[in-house]
Amino acid sequence: MFCFQCQETVGNTGCTVRGVCGKEESTANLQDLLIYVLKGISIYSERLKELGRPDRSTARFIYQALFATITNANFDDERFVGLIREALMIREQLRSRFLAVYKEKTGEDFNENLHDAATWSSDDPAEFAEKATSVGVLATSDPDVRSLRELLILGLKGISAYAEHAAVLGYRKEEIEDFMTEALASTTKELSANEMIDLVMRAGETAVSAMALLDEANTGSYGHPEISEVNLGVRNNPGILISGHDLKDLEALLKQTEGTGVDVYTHGEMLPAHYYPAFKKYKHLVGNYGGSWWRQNEEFEAFNGPILMTTNCLVPPRKNNTYLDRLFTTGVVGYEGATHIPENPDGEKDFSAIIAKAKQCPPPTPLEDGKLIGGFAHNQVFSLADKVVEAVKSGAIRRFIVMAGCDGRHKTRNYYTEVAQQLPPDTVILTAGCAKYRYNKLQLGDIGGIPRVLDAGQCNDSYSLALIALKLKEIFGLDDINDLPISYDIAWYEQKAVAVLLALLYLGVKGIRLGPTLPAFLSPAVAKVLVENFDIKPIGTVEEDIAAMMAGR
Repeated sequence: MFCFQCQETVGNTGCTVRGVCGKEESTANLQDLLIYVLKGISIYSERLKELGRPDRSTARFIYQALFATITNANFDDERFVGLIREALMIREQLRSRFLAVYKEKTGEDFNENLHDAATWSSDDPAEFAEKATSVGVLATSDPDVRSLRELLILGLKGISAYAEHAAVLGYRKEEIEDFMTEALASTTKELSANEMIDLVMRAGETAVSAMALLDEANTGSYGHPEISEVNLGVRNNPGILISGHDLKDLEALLKQTEGTGVDVYTHGEMLPAHYYPAFKKYKHLVGNYGGSWWRQNEEFEAFNGPILMTTNCLVPPRKNNTYLDRLFTTGVVGYEGATHIPENPDGEKDFSAIIAKAKQCPPPTPLEDGKLIGGFAHNQVFSLADKVVEAVKSGAIRRFIVMAGCDGRHKTRNYYTEVAQQLPPDTVILTAGCAKYRYNKLQLGDIGGIPRVLDAGQCNDSYSLALIALKLKEIFGLDDINDLPISYDIAWYEQKAVAVLLALLYLGVKGIRLGPTLPAFLSPAVAKVLVENFDIKPIGTVEEDIAAMMAGR
């Protein structure tokens, strides 16, 4: 195996024996093969577009398949074998359609040689394993071409996650679907560096579109997030802990648990669900339990009841953990030994098994008490715009620091906690994603009633932070978003963060500090391009970075 898609990859170079995330070599290789077959699907999709007969029937499958390969999403080899078989079947159906349309349009049989991704086929898992070893990341020998291709593919993985969440709620955009296949197919071609960089920047544009679509889907379905207090304690009822990002899964679980005597708690990236008006009517949605994804082994053990993983951020249970029989997965998530809850033919999910399990379990063990305040997405902040602008003009708020992104196990992530603690009291932290858990429980106070940590929500709600910046640019009459009193100190871990980074670059944001390390998938030459064009920089010491950010550097 060779995998360097996450921030914690071994030696900031690549995992070659077993993933730091817990992914086995066989799983990593099957993921590589699945992406390879998706490239074959995309080749035929692009050919059909060229013939004026676009076929977008594969879009949802591509979203789901790419989503399944994101770090900490699916560890189940059997599921990946099934996905590869389905991908091969879809590709052959698309190939047959292409051949028929080609003959209809030209009057001739198609006889060109296509890339191996469009022609290789098998139904034997042993052959899957053999083929997988030759089609992964290292199949591209040139380090700079490899870097640009992988930067694009990893961005596509993040885009696919956001687009799939929107699609679940019935929201789709053809331009996102079209770019996905164009970009995947491009990685099978010999392109110039400029052409590849152009595709990467278009991925940033598409990431903005995907996050905007998901924002529309979430707010259209559940209302605009509101400033809300979230309870951190527990009650004396059996409970279900729901983690991940999928709000539709939460809605279905809340409906099915209503009146059962079972409480529902959020965990990790599901915390911002408490900010949506539609969920406030469920009195058995009682609070948030625990913190960031990487603390699962201890927190899931202490919860006592069943856990539902709706998207990525699953950590494999340790051998001494006892909660595997209480672990349920749904959607793209998979783990051998966990109970998977599939979607019914009518598109619904039956959570009766997890509810029955909860009734057999004792209540959660308390971890903490108190409350958190969040819900500062763009609509809510716009309603406070006058107050915020006045605070900036009066000097009460001297600078905003965007500290959005991911949390992780890396010890150097203490940097973000220390930055939050040491920032001057006239600064406000804008956050989204699980990076918030590094500082959202600190007592940092407020500025004239404006909390010094404004939590916009999940990682996809980084879009809200971009909208807030653009709104402030408009209010202050500035020509350049980089003239605002805003600095970016971003933490990344997985591929949705890559999509967010590309989105910020597309929007013209410069001077981003990125940490704890720069991505291993950036070759020195590609990293140089990003530094020269966007002034991306690694984090330094806490004191030096705070001084630089306060000086607008």
